[in-house]
Amino acid sequence: MYIIMLGKPGSGKGTVGKMLSKSLGIVHISSGELFRSYTKKIGKLGEEIDKFISKGNLVPDDLAIKLVEKRLLEEDCKNGVILDGFPRTVIQAIELDKFLNKQNKKVDIAVELALTDKDIIERTLNRLVCTNKDCREVYNLEYKRPKVEGICDVCGSKLEKRDDDNLETIKNRLEGYKKTAGALTDYYKEQDLLYEVKLNIHSGKTSEDVAKDIEEKFK
Repeated sequence: MYIIMLGKPGSGKGTVGKMLSKSLGIVHISSGELFRSYTKKIGKLGEEIDKFISKGNLVPDDLAIKLVEKRLLEEDCKNGVILDGFPRTVIQAIELDKFLNKQNKKVDIAVELALTDKDIIERTLNRLVCTNKDCREVYNLEYKRPKVEGICDVCGSKLEKRDDDNLETIKNRLEGYKKTAGALTDYYKEQDLLYEVKLNIHSGKTSEDVAKDIEEKFK
């Protein structure tokens, strides 16, 4: 099963994706986390990636495709994955389809989490992330505070605010997303694969509720 999580940066794709990963028993891959991990592993190429993500800019198509395809060939991905943050352009979506087709596989659904820019900015400026790379649980100082200040409820590791979670970078990420978002959602809509979930951070609808709604699509 291959699930694509679409939505603006900070819309909650990672949180919902992790929940679906647990309930459906398939791997959750965050392109952002994947790219950030590569910046520490692959020397000059990693430095090149960091030039883009540290400023909130999109990683170029050819580089993004290369890294994601490499990850998809790993053993834990053989039964499917939840892709969070990839593809971000139609070119990436087409190349992903080609890659999966060669393995007699396909995208099953593309889920779009829809939030306003105002909600995205409010949510992201208050975001904290677990420093444990095997956990990476996400918290929010407004509506999902940790039980102990600065400590992850799940694994006990320290929480941190990402360096790129500042107003200027958030706005850059949103502008970059808008340049490609319409064409990408149209791409999946034309294939009858798009499932839109409209959200409001003050509505009381939790990430668990969203994950359950999506799970219903597979029953």
